[in-house]
Amino acid sequence: MNLHALRIFVEVASRGSVTAAADALSISQPAVSAQIRKLEQELGIALILPDGRGIALTDEGRFLSGQARRIYDWEKEIEHQLAEMREGTKGRLRLASTFLPSHYLVPRWLASYKKTHPHVEVEIRTGNSRQSIERLLHCEADLAVITNEVWDESPIRRFHLIDVPFWFIVPPQHPFAGKEVPLERLVQEPFLLREPGSSTREKLFSLCREHRVQPPQVGLQYHGLVESIQSVRAGYGTMLAPELAVSELVDRGEVGRVTVPGIEIKRPVYLCLREDGLGLRPVVARFLEMVLG
Repeated sequence: MNLHALRIFVEVASRGSVTAAADALSISQPAVSAQIRKLEQELGIALILPDGRGIALTDEGRFLSGQARRIYDWEKEIEHQLAEMREGTKGRLRLASTFLPSHYLVPRWLASYKKTHPHVEVEIRTGNSRQSIERLLHCEADLAVITNEVWDESPIRRFHLIDVPFWFIVPPQHPFAGKEVPLERLVQEPFLLREPGSSTREKLFSLCREHRVQPPQVGLQYHGLVESIQSVRAGYGTMLAPELAVSELVDRGEVGRVTVPGIEIKRPVYLCLREDGLGLRPVVARFLEMVLG
């Protein structure tokens, strides 16, 4: 179907006059009439009939006019939504995040962001450091929020956000709770460890290598932060956990903190994007600006 002719027909139908339509479209009356005849020939049906000084729609013309109006109303809505996307007020924001920021940092940012960008769809996928980096590099995420110390040569731009203290925790009735314990003694306890690919797991093993002690034995292995903490709270295992996640539990006596002489652990959190800049659409840029201040 000739969409140019259809648009002219809609104008004629809405105004009830070829003359009025020609004036509105700034084209000649013969040109309008020619386009209507062309559309009728294409469709094989009559759309308009003379009616005094104006025109009347046939049944087929009324049907086509109603359907075509929906098309052009939809076109206007698409144009409106694209304008919002250009301005960064509408679209989709895809985040990848490791567990710590996903639970304790990202929700606060998204609450602020959605207040000023209510029509932006937000998708967040949580995983370990390796998974989050892969999602970013494979264009499955626009931005990634990652707790990590060791980076390879992947084409990623990093913005340092915060350093988060990490504590060793044990069940509240454990004999080490609230005590200072040497690392070589602490690692003899059964540990709750995250899965391979977790930067927290790698940090613990790196700490053991640095202090020349045997790495801990795996008591349980989890694929999530909260699940690990709940096991310690329930009475089993030792783990390295972010202060953000366990400080209130320590204050309430639901888990115990163990300090290790000479060791203070702070882990950096980064906001990351691809070096190529692909995917930095307005909605993404606005979120980036908000987080970085």
